[in-house]
Amino acid sequence: MLFSRIVVPSFALLFLLASQSPAVEEKEDYLPEERQHWSFLPRANPQVPGFTNADHQAWVRTPIDAFLLRKQLEVGVGPATHADRVTLIRRLTFQLTGLPPSPQEVAAFVNNESPNAYEQLVDRLLASPHYGEHWGQHWLDVVRYAETEGFEYDRYRPGAWRFRDYVLRSLNEDKPYDQFVREQIAGDELRPDDHESLVAAGFHRLGPVRRNAGNPEVAFSRNEVLTERVDSIGLAFLGLTIGCARCHDHFYDPIRQKDYYRMQAFLAASFEENVVLADDQERAAWQKRHDEVTAEVKRIGKQLAKASGEEETPLRAELKAVQAREPKPLPTISTVRNNLSERTPTHLLERGDEFTKRERLTMRVLGVLLPDDVEGLPDATPNPKQQLAAWITNPDNPLTARVIVNRLWQVHFGAGIVSTPNDFGANGTEPTHPELLDFLANQLIENDWRLKPIHRMMLLSSVYRQVGGSAEVGVRSAESKNIPQSPIPNPQSIDPENRLLWKHNRRRLAAHEIRDAMLAVSGGLNRIAGGPSIMAPVDQELIDLLYKPSQWEVTPQERDHFRRSIYLIAKRNLRLPFMEVFDQPDFQTSCARRESSVHAPQALEMLNGKFSNHLAQVFAKRLRQEAGSDAAAQIDLAYHLTTGRSPTENEHRLSIAFLDKHPMREFALAMFNLNAFLYVD
Repeated sequence: MLFSRIVVPSFALLFLLASQSPAVEEKEDYLPEERQHWSFLPRANPQVPGFTNADHQAWVRTPIDAFLLRKQLEVGVGPATHADRVTLIRRLTFQLTGLPPSPQEVAAFVNNESPNAYEQLVDRLLASPHYGEHWGQHWLDVVRYAETEGFEYDRYRPGAWRFRDYVLRSLNEDKPYDQFVREQIAGDELRPDDHESLVAAGFHRLGPVRRNAGNPEVAFSRNEVLTERVDSIGLAFLGLTIGCARCHDHFYDPIRQKDYYRMQAFLAASFEENVVLADDQERAAWQKRHDEVTAEVKRIGKQLAKASGEEETPLRAELKAVQAREPKPLPTISTVRNNLSERTPTHLLERGDEFTKRERLTMRVLGVLLPDDVEGLPDATPNPKQQLAAWITNPDNPLTARVIVNRLWQVHFGAGIVSTPNDFGANGTEPTHPELLDFLANQLIENDWRLKPIHRMMLLSSVYRQVGGSAEVGVRSAESKNIPQSPIPNPQSIDPENRLLWKHNRRRLAAHEIRDAMLAVSGGLNRIAGGPSIMAPVDQELIDLLYKPSQWEVTPQERDHFRRSIYLIAKRNLRLPFMEVFDQPDFQTSCARRESSVHAPQALEMLNGKFSNHLAQVFAKRLRQEAGSDAAAQIDLAYHLTTGRSPTENEHRLSIAFLDKHPMREFALAMFNLNAFLYVD
């Protein structure tokens, strides 16, 4: 077994030093075997495997290859051939930017004779501003980002989009991950007057909130808010289902119910705050207009209460017109602030019931990662979220670095080393390559917690460059010399899920990638970055289902409707049908990995949907403008734009026959429906 020792983490000293008064709660010891689960033990310092065989040595480009090859050789499986350059640039460009490469970019890479051509491509894509736009979506999925509060009212959070832009900036700048985490958990405490830090602390405002007729602080709502925040911290940063201990001790992991409420106590002094970015004059002008509209709405409401049937229609029309004059919210930061004097007392709740309180509890992190005699922090401890953030980001914490490098691995290779990225507990899966996971986590910390060097190590590996999809794993290309041979003709018989990565995993593009790719190849993509989110047109019957139809006001500039998907409004009670049908998550909880289903409504949306048909028209226009009237040239350009390559002889023949009977718009629509467009090898 890789991990066999029990070591008390040194970060327990953070809490020993801070404890100044006797703890209210009783202590519970943890059984030795409870502390032995692999994810709770300190990271190992594994040595990179070495090889004496010349082919094996040549295959190893990064330490990742060495760890994977050793495991493959143990079971008798060998890696696949390298993919060709067209496949590699398409794979890389989608994975790092979420967009397809242009024909010019493909040609430049294919014809680049530099021995460092591939490394140059990786570095260029990591430096692209589109990197943050794409990888920001992965993080927003994990932290359950949405711009509305859900439930029946689904109220908008003012300025919520600022958190999205903060994430994108942080990733593009390669902000150290530990700083990124601390800012989200405790930004309001770290730099209380810094707008960037306050925006980051908006992490605590991302979850759904039930307003209970507008009152956010009644007992039930307050308890639910704190519960949702603790659950999200556990899933996003620690990879643990802490929320399972809300009503009872965790059934699978050594997380006591008391642990759950002690963690909640770190957040008990944090309350919602909207920081308005306006001067006194602007505020007064806004308030005056708001009061005028409110008075008019009340006046018409009274008239409606007394109106007959014939009088109702014009009054409702007048009411709608008045409501339309309601001023837009002033620029605002949606964040939290501490109020220690008003902190919510933390109790152990019987079965999680707010109205059945047991003993009072104080702040303390998970006991399984602490010595048995560590006491909790007193309620008066200043900056409680900083204490929590310091523990989460301490290099000795065995979970944090493992969790984030596993998330990077999952995107690049199709499945995480731990295939349950939000659950590193006993009910999750064990790592397929535990030594590699610890090696990558150690590398992250040694590189100042920067993510881009970890990306680079993964992408430069030989294992990442393998062929994928249905390609023949035994076929050798010009760039596939000295690949270790597999003694097994069919590796799938031993490893059907490809957990040993003897080839690259083909994947279907996610909803946002499909939409963005269609915009890019058609020539309709608006690349403006940042700023308030976009409301695109949707069917009126969907708007009518909202609490108030005024909650969906289509962005007036049509050009904005074709910005990247990351800039579309993330509204909990209304998702665009195109995005929903391709498995966009529902924004209610942390999404560790987007599903990739295949079903008939997807084909119907791609063939009959308004969005796809509009872009087919735009794409057809581009093909005619750039390729002229020659059908062969139009077909060649269409394939290079959608698939990154020239059409095969059969594809060319079928395309010519299709264009003889159908208009260019139908051909363009067919190109969007190709597997070669929707999938990446």
